[in-house]
Amino acid sequence: MARTVAIGQQDFETIRERGYFYIDKTRFIREWWESGDSVTLITRPRRFGKTLTMSMLEKFFSVNYAGRADLFEGLEIWEDRSSGEDHKYRKLQGTYPVIFLSFADVKETNFQDARKMICYIIEQLYSQNDFLLEGNLLNEKEKRFFRNVTADMENYILSASLKTLSNYLYRYYGKKVIIILDEYDTPMQEAYIEGYWKALADLTRGLFNAAFKTNQYLERAVMTGITRVSKESVFSDLNNLKVVTTTSEDYSDCFGFTEEEVFTALNEFCLSGKEQIVKDWYDGFTFGKRKDIYNPWSVINFLDERKAGLYWVNTSSNHLVEKLLRESNPDIKQSFELLLCGKMLNLEIDEQIVYDQLTVKRNAIWSLLLASGYLRVVGETFVEETGRTYYGLTLTNKEVRIMFENMIQGWFSENNSYNDFVKALLLDDVKAMNLYMNRVALETFSYFDTGKQPSLEEPERFYHGFVLGLMVELADRYTLTSNRESGFGRYDVMLEPKRPEDNAYIFEFKVQDTEEKELSDTVWDALRQIDRKNYEVALVAKGIAREHIRKYGFAFCGKRVQIGGPGKVTIQEE
Repeated sequence: MARTVAIGQQDFETIRERGYFYIDKTRFIREWWESGDSVTLITRPRRFGKTLTMSMLEKFFSVNYAGRADLFEGLEIWEDRSSGEDHKYRKLQGTYPVIFLSFADVKETNFQDARKMICYIIEQLYSQNDFLLEGNLLNEKEKRFFRNVTADMENYILSASLKTLSNYLYRYYGKKVIIILDEYDTPMQEAYIEGYWKALADLTRGLFNAAFKTNQYLERAVMTGITRVSKESVFSDLNNLKVVTTTSEDYSDCFGFTEEEVFTALNEFCLSGKEQIVKDWYDGFTFGKRKDIYNPWSVINFLDERKAGLYWVNTSSNHLVEKLLRESNPDIKQSFELLLCGKMLNLEIDEQIVYDQLTVKRNAIWSLLLASGYLRVVGETFVEETGRTYYGLTLTNKEVRIMFENMIQGWFSENNSYNDFVKALLLDDVKAMNLYMNRVALETFSYFDTGKQPSLEEPERFYHGFVLGLMVELADRYTLTSNRESGFGRYDVMLEPKRPEDNAYIFEFKVQDTEEKELSDTVWDALRQIDRKNYEVALVAKGIAREHIRKYGFAFCGKRVQIGGPGKVTIQEE
């Protein structure tokens, strides 16, 4: 009989006590302990078992769970004899003081509330250990410090709080402590989105430096998160940090499910025969050289619902990714077109995320997408002369691709004029195309702005976002490419029909030149360029008759748009 799937259950003790569905990942305990690393940072996409694994780690090492062999009996770590010693890890279970905290809930819209939330989390840690106030272990000054750890504590108390608690626990138990910090970067992502990144980075740097750098009462520490925040931002002077990212070999199969584990689970739930469906939707994650990692959240939901769906991508907000993609420059949007077409990008990636440089640093968005699980590595090339590594990147799987398609559709979903424009385009109604396109531009143009000083690039941000919208909206009938070589130059947009009865389309976008008196002059210039550079040759080569190729010039000046085809330049009033 198949075990019960407990959706959202992240407490190791509860899962083991109640016999819920669980895939044994306890070998992580041995691999982490044998590494000998002082402070370990492990980055994995959200919902990849980080919290459950940290809960498992706490229950294994914490003195509060001494004698809880029942939680680990039958699991790999309990039977482990790889070190040559007889059940070495059984003797380690329940023998260390452990400080376990999570920043998963720190999602405040301003710095003051975020700071207070972090202080409150640490206050709760102290409350859990208030037995330290009993007796004479602490002197009066230390007890006063203990009681001053509150949600409103001063910065110097906050900075010293984890180190000081380590000191107290060390003196009580006579052993150095293990610190586990889950979701360390959640408040940092929120701080970037809400505009208080620097203040939070300064606060966090002081806390981390005391807890992980100068803490002589620390045995080991492990942190988890989605991104590797740059050392300069929060880990300055922390030279004892071991960083494990998605491209690292360490712990490559300890987070997420391997294909063997997934197929075994399908068999347990009488879902044999569904392997290919699950593979198409939820496979594709790569950690190090391990290529067969599945999304665990989606897999367990598939086992529960017994059908494919958008499970992982709908578990939390994709606001940061959407904002960066929507407001990105034309080059980023064009690269994203390739990804949506199933193509590969070959890029140099810096896995350190510098949040305050996400919009300006080259390739930063791709680093974030890779760390977040939306992209996967399909190959890498090391250039010995430069010492640089280039990664081949594609969208991870079907679930991710559909998520992005829905995201792009959402850019125009509340704009009825957008759908009307698409209909007018397919009907070759130039007058209606002008009417609706101007409405779309007027209503959504600023949606693609970066919010900074406008520049000539801002209209292109909108138009290339508009092209992505067309690409998704017409995906069932057309293959869209943009800014590609054809004939004697480069066209802006080409729609190649998938059905023989449909027309093909070529669009040329142009900004009004200062020497052109009317917007219609820019339209004619765009149309002449299509013919002069013979853009249609690529379509003709594929057997499409010239009479079935529609050519349109798009001219814009700010939010004003004018569209024309041969002999069909329509004047659109402001």
